[in-house]
Amino acid sequence: MSKMSTGAKVAIFAAIAILVFSGVFLGITLTRNVGMTPEEITEEDASKKLNDLLSGISVTNVEPRKAAITDEDILDEQEELPDIKNYPLSVKGYGDINIEIYSSPEKAGEGTDGWLNEVAESFNASSPQINGKSASVSIRSVSSGLAVDYIKTGKYTPDAITPSNEFWGKMIEASGVTIEMKKDRIVGNVAGVLLSKDKYNSILEKYGSVNMKVISECTASGELQMGYTNPFISSTGLNFLITTLYSYDADDLLSSKAIEGFKQFQQNVPLVSYNTMQMRKSAESGSLDAFVMEYQSYYNDPTLKNDYVFTPFGARHDNPMYSVGNLSSDKDQLLEMFCDYCLNSQSQELAKKYGFNENEKYKSELPKDISCDKLLKAQKLYKENKDSGKPILAVFVADTSGSMNGESINALQTSLINSMQYINKDNYIGLISYNSKVYCNLPIAQFDLNQQALFKGAVQDLSANGQTATNDAILVAIDMVNKAKADHPDAKPMIFLLSDGEQNTGCSLNEVSSIINTYEIPIYSIGYNANIDALKRISEINEAATINADSEDIIYQLKNLFNSEM
Repeated sequence: MSKMSTGAKVAIFAAIAILVFSGVFLGITLTRNVGMTPEEITEEDASKKLNDLLSGISVTNVEPRKAAITDEDILDEQEELPDIKNYPLSVKGYGDINIEIYSSPEKAGEGTDGWLNEVAESFNASSPQINGKSASVSIRSVSSGLAVDYIKTGKYTPDAITPSNEFWGKMIEASGVTIEMKKDRIVGNVAGVLLSKDKYNSILEKYGSVNMKVISECTASGELQMGYTNPFISSTGLNFLITTLYSYDADDLLSSKAIEGFKQFQQNVPLVSYNTMQMRKSAESGSLDAFVMEYQSYYNDPTLKNDYVFTPFGARHDNPMYSVGNLSSDKDQLLEMFCDYCLNSQSQELAKKYGFNENEKYKSELPKDISCDKLLKAQKLYKENKDSGKPILAVFVADTSGSMNGESINALQTSLINSMQYINKDNYIGLISYNSKVYCNLPIAQFDLNQQALFKGAVQDLSANGQTATNDAILVAIDMVNKAKADHPDAKPMIFLLSDGEQNTGCSLNEVSSIINTYEIPIYSIGYNANIDALKRISEINEAATINADSEDIIYQLKNLFNSEM
């Protein structure tokens, strides 16, 4: 090998020096903002950016008009409910004798959530007969809370219902509807708390066991960030609420001891989610240490099984079957036949394959004699104390662009006015609207009768035209909330965006996303026949829910959202 010349050596050393310097410089540049992505800026920078963007947005103040609050503004329960066509049959029977069964979604959906559908299809294919006539079953997937509302109001009454647990059967019976339990179980399941493995191990090491009493105490003390689902519509959410109360007083779920314990517990709950998807996203982002879910769903998700430990709680979710109303003898016989078919070895083996019929040794922690009256009072207690005495500070942001004209704007107005009854009166509410411009229709104030009258008048006066400056309106709403927070520092801020989709003028989402993220104000979006993906991108920044609703079910959806959040 020939010797390297002095010049070559110098050149190599110079190149190495340049590479080292470049590496150090690049390292400094890359690590200067470690932990701060483009969507994560300081509050000081967010405030400056917000003010800079607001300086280019013209806001028109609209003189609010009072409108009298009357009983005509309030729809009855039946009118609030969506058309049943929004929940089409997942199995359609064609027999001379046919029964329709409402089923909770975890067993009448798709894939591993479609156990009951597959059993029903198989049953129908077996050509059952009753007194020489062909027989069949139809299945309709409806969440248990909604199914109860359909039945107790008489709007749509099936021949049978199989909710997740027995609580809903008690509610139907208490409403005066004739109901009979045919089977206390057609397939086994349990509800549980999913704890991240690290948190589970730390609690186990400290307390020696992990159960609902320990989980409640850890949540109340701030050791655990816990989330659960809306107990007005979710079987698991209702079960969790009842079990939490029971953990504070096993003798009386509604004693002063249980109520005070629940209030303390609720003070440290960061999220009661509108739906499971919202809760999952919060857990994935690291905002929650624990959340609730049925075992069958946990079983079918490898990521959850790898990252979380399942701890069962409360009443079992054994999916009882009830007949509804006075069935004819043929229909009654058919329902008995179908129940038996659900319980045969082939159907039960399929159930086990799909994650049901596990945790068979688990027995309910709750007493069997929990009355419907206690269930309803527990829901009311939740509604009154879900924010532990801290008011909500919310701005409604209404899309009044031209694409909202007609059915959508009418649905928005009707749903907002009707839903006023579900907003607690100690909350603080404001309203802005937008098209190509932004309008302040109602400044934030306590939602007393005066503010309600102003809110109704402002909503009634909305009209649709122009383009869609969604993100401009969001910035104005954030500014309104921030200024109101100065007067109400303990209030929980929220924004509700009601729109049919993507903005087409004004600031881009890329320009405003860092501001939304920094102020951590959840933006719940409600889509009216919408481009739902555009709304999801906004709501997901701070882990809020997106509701995709057409004009016929938005009223019921808003009712449940406000019961959950307002």
